[in-house]
Amino acid sequence: MPPVQADPSPVTVRVSRWSPRVRWRLLPWWARVTLIWFGARALTTVFVLIFADGQLANAWTGAKPDLFAFSNLWDARWYQIIATGGYPSELPLDESGHVAENAWAFLPVFPAIVRGVTFLGVGWNVASVLVAVVAGLGAALVLHRLLSRFLEPDRAMFAIVLFAVAPVSPIMQFGYAESLGALLLATALLLLVERRYGWLVPVVAVWAFTRPGALAFALTLGLHFLVRWWRRRDDPFPPREQFLVVGVGLFAAVVGFAWPGVVWAVTGELSGYTETELAWRAGYVGHQELVPFTAWFQGGAWWADFVGLPAWVGMLVVGVLIAGFALLLVLPAVRRLGTDIRLWLASYGLYLLAVFFPQSSTFRIVMPMFPLVGALAVPRARWYRWSIVVVFLALQWVWLHICWAVSAYDWSPP
Repeated sequence: MPPVQADPSPVTVRVSRWSPRVRWRLLPWWARVTLIWFGARALTTVFVLIFADGQLANAWTGAKPDLFAFSNLWDARWYQIIATGGYPSELPLDESGHVAENAWAFLPVFPAIVRGVTFLGVGWNVASVLVAVVAGLGAALVLHRLLSRFLEPDRAMFAIVLFAVAPVSPIMQFGYAESLGALLLATALLLLVERRYGWLVPVVAVWAFTRPGALAFALTLGLHFLVRWWRRRDDPFPPREQFLVVGVGLFAAVVGFAWPGVVWAVTGELSGYTETELAWRAGYVGHQELVPFTAWFQGGAWWADFVGLPAWVGMLVVGVLIAGFALLLVLPAVRRLGTDIRLWLASYGLYLLAVFFPQSSTFRIVMPMFPLVGALAVPRARWYRWSIVVVFLALQWVWLHICWAVSAYDWSPP
């Protein structure tokens, strides 16, 4: 008879019977978020390398660029220009005498941080990607703490999965400021939800010089004040907090207008920043004045004509999108995210409607609405969760194809 094997120790038996799911749940929440983030970035990197291998020579790189060069196409080069040469003291003009595209459209915090990293001996392309990825991880960690205020642990964690694999999530590992802006926005929302109003001042101050959105947050603070005032009998709103909310809201409005003031001070052009931003839509609708709340309808008409439909069809689509967004904000899954997050979504939506022209950057411009992943994470069915992850990964591929990889034909106007 074969010798009898000694029974394994109780600890060994216990460990051997742990399922991967149990081991996963024993990890601290921050470790799980970190693993999700870098796992998603690894998947995206595979996509990016495939596109880079097929990339032809273009204005930014040669054929078949490496990962980091391919991750610094398009507007990423504007940040490098700012870091190495600063901003122009005179606004450049095109052949017709209008302000041309220039560095003033991009804010200084991200290039300043990346330049600081390059002093450690890291090249720009690598440094910009490192800063973007680390900032994106920070955004995921803060977003988890924010959504955990409203969702059960498994739903909050799945929301991070969706944030990490979202269709435009590749931008958070490219040389763009989006991930840093997401970190600052998530932090601001967490502070607002926790009513730590004073700490919003430094966060909003940095955010205002990183990505546009401070003006929308000022509106959020104004609406937050009104809601708290309306509910003051059930939720006390002492005078000290009232003054804080008003003060921080006014501060957010001031810093939201600060960058146009800087452009004016340096270039001597009062409307220098506005004209710079308008230069990016001139290829679509020509050089026009900024008229709030008209750009989306102009864009709808342009895109309808682009695909061979009457202009009114495009404008009707815009109207449907506006109505659909309003309906979205009152859906039960979105209402679970709390009042303050919904106020931000409404404020940012109104901000985009007022000033943004829908074009090839639209998908990443709407990224500050990322708290909506919390609503998408509410259903618990396994088939749903696997399906939405697969769909998001597929849409990543589509976004890389139509909005990032440089093809012989650029579908947006020059």
